Amino acid sequence: MRRTIFDTDHDAFRDSVRTFISRNVADRIDEWESAQIVPRSLFTEAGAAGFLGMAVPEEFGGGGVPDFRFNMIIGEEFAFAGAGAAGLGLTLHNDICLPYLLSLTDDEQKQRWLPGIAAGETITAIAMTEPGVGSDLANIATTAIRDGDEYVLNGSKTFITNGINSDLVIVAAKTDPSQKHKGLSLIVVERGMAGFERGRNLAKLGLHSQDTAELFFDDVRVPASNLLGEEGKGFAYLMQNLPQERLSIGVAGVAAARAAFDWTTDYVRERKVFGNSVGSLPTTRHALAEIATEVEVAQHYVDQAVLSLNAEELSAVDASMAKLWCTELQGRTVDRCLQLFGGYGFMLEYPIARAYADARVTRIYGGTSEIMKEIIGRSLDV
Repeated sequence: MRRTIFDTDHDAFRDSVRTFISRNVADRIDEWESAQIVPRSLFTEAGAAGFLGMAVPEEFGGGGVPDFRFNMIIGEEFAFAGAGAAGLGLTLHNDICLPYLLSLTDDEQKQRWLPGIAAGETITAIAMTEPGVGSDLANIATTAIRDGDEYVLNGSKTFITNGINSDLVIVAAKTDPSQKHKGLSLIVVERGMAGFERGRNLAKLGLHSQDTAELFFDDVRVPASNLLGEEGKGFAYLMQNLPQERLSIGVAGVAAARAAFDWTTDYVRERKVFGNSVGSLPTTRHALAEIATEVEVAQHYVDQAVLSLNAEELSAVDASMAKLWCTELQGRTVDRCLQLFGGYGFMLEYPIARAYADARVTRIYGGTSEIMKEIIGRSLDV
């Protein structure tokens, strides 16, 4: 079925993103995978091309268009190019961090941070997960205790995307340790603050070109002017923004599944076995028919969810459904497609092998599949 959610502006934007990836990314993926990080120049190049901060007001150097379809196109095109890991830092910057820095900042903070974010000169990250805490945000142990005009920040975070490259880190911390949900606040920590240290770039199963790090805070004195929103409302802010984060992951999931399907259909047309193409076998055709159907159905659900997000109608349950279905779809699709490549699917020179490793974490980060099922299940009133 034809996708109907895009107009000519989106089509032109997609062409630009595709050209950008072809010129600036495609030939460098192997280098970045080996380095286990993308260069900061990727962000400034993307910013110069207009692919960062599309929702940032024009007065601060952004596109001034709060339309998630543009974000969607960036995530899709990186997935189609087999460069999802390299693009993850950009989508985190646009889709996950920026909403907090648009909706919760005062005028002074906007002037201070947004121009650099839109230009790609200021790279962002968000630090929620802690060792031993995982998805249980109410039991975060990191503290930010007010001391005059500063907060004194102590604690640690782990599995932080953009953890090495980031200049601004939105840290979830307890400003009132005696409380659970109501004691949580969001504090922006900046590169170079005394006591703020980064651990090693973590070695991961997949997503090798994406830097992921541990962060440590030892009596970091953060100006009170770096508080996002109001004290004690951090949990509410996280809940408000998690649906967009989960939809972003769902968008990437179905795009990765479609990419795997396309690579595989091309491969089985050419690969011969016993004198015939692999694609001519009924078992192959039936497997691809199932994949094509599942991807097509998922795509239209995700498209509708993006329109709902634009209309400010996307619920936490709808976003959880999108993330749950699309990441599970991504996992089983890539696995089945790799099987059709045979032994070559296990070779890293083929993008399907990298996609297989990259897919595994999408059912974990942003809330595990089990957490998504719990959110959906609670809505059923059974």
